[in-house]
Amino acid sequence: MGDVLAELEALRAHDLPTHGGRTLAYVYDSGLAEADAVGRAALASFGATNGLDPTAFPSLAAMERDLVAFARPLFHAPDTAVGTVTSGGTESILLAVQTARDAAGVDRPAMVVPTTAHGAFHKAAHYFGVELVAVDVDPTTMRAAPDAMAAATDAVADRLVLVAVSAPSYAHGVVDPVAEVAALAADRGVRCHVDACIGGWVLPWSAYPEPWDLAVPGVTSLSADLHKYAYTPKGVSLLLHRDPALRRPQFFASADWPGYTMLNATMQSTRSGGPLAAAWAVTRHIGVEGYRSLVATTLATTAAVADAVRATGHLRLAAEPDSSLLAVATDDALDVFTLADELSARGWFVQPQMAFRDLPATLHLTISAATASGLDDLVAALRESVDAAVAAGPVAVAPELRAAAAALDPATLDDADFDGLLALAGLEGAAVPDRMAPVNALLDAAPPRLREALLIAFLDRLTR
Repeated sequence: MGDVLAELEALRAHDLPTHGGRTLAYVYDSGLAEADAVGRAALASFGATNGLDPTAFPSLAAMERDLVAFARPLFHAPDTAVGTVTSGGTESILLAVQTARDAAGVDRPAMVVPTTAHGAFHKAAHYFGVELVAVDVDPTTMRAAPDAMAAATDAVADRLVLVAVSAPSYAHGVVDPVAEVAALAADRGVRCHVDACIGGWVLPWSAYPEPWDLAVPGVTSLSADLHKYAYTPKGVSLLLHRDPALRRPQFFASADWPGYTMLNATMQSTRSGGPLAAAWAVTRHIGVEGYRSLVATTLATTAAVADAVRATGHLRLAAEPDSSLLAVATDDALDVFTLADELSARGWFVQPQMAFRDLPATLHLTISAATASGLDDLVAALRESVDAAVAAGPVAVAPELRAAAAALDPATLDDADFDGLLALAGLEGAAVPDRMAPVNALLDAAPPRLREALLIAFLDRLTR
């Protein structure tokens, strides 16, 4: 056993750290060692259980009900509200879209979302044949524009099934005007989903002044991830519906075969009870007051990092943060991709975000409670990284490389095309390079469809 575990540890050697608060995307760290231990113990204890049949494992159904009961008052949900534990925010969003589509039963269904809505809505549109109408946000606030969304809903009024907003948006960390958008959805008799996957376990303990959850009459469903700021092991999310009738189309049953009657509340059939049990255990261990303290620490750290950005030359906030997420933009003296590399070299992982339409490329920082312990080091690293990035200058994509990329057809991109582009970029046969700025700059210059095709080709190659 020791050899196998040692091999596992060796495989982890090049992974990003999951604890310590220095990985500012993908992972969330409370800094509470005991909470982590409780989660790991519950995960192992229930790892072999199966959520496929709640009559076979009634403990899982009981824990799911407990988690929904814990969440209901946080989101001002009525007593009629019901919920489902899913594998993560993407599955919660997929189910919200599928449920709206099936409930409406219209031809060529459509949904209206702001352009800052999570990519999971695009995935749902692709999987379920729902047209996605993305509406530009207010460029000064990065929030959804209710008037523009109203016009977009009217354009597809006869087949509209869903309107969605973010609380907050992942890319910029701002909360959309939920009440206004939910009202326009209610006026048109359609559902309104609030994607609070990343903010759902922060906003209830924050001072955010506007209504954003199920307290808003027109909101019909809400998603909130527990494996983010509830600090539970991955992957657990909650999808709440205002009442059972709204949720019923989410369920799937099939008796049209000679085996057991398939009955599912989620996209999955078999699903380990481990993540559910871990979420149940961690939320009970931390509790309401524990989360209140963690959120206070997180938001104070976020504010301090935001102040450091404002005080550092060449940087600006792309939007004023409403929660624990920051989007940082740069001036022409440097680029965000080089800045990300410099921060990584100093032990801080941040996530580059590509330019989109008229919105500039930014750096995404997800602040968690554990980041507070390294705040001074992060601020110092940020300033040093800016100086180094300015000295290096912005990454320039070679004209021949840009021309070669522009000549590619995303619909027909094959191995030969991909290998040729890698060779031209000097990356043939290489693993992921130590410095990603040249690659990210090329991706940033590519139109979205080509960017998608290149990244699919990369993922395909990586997993062969």
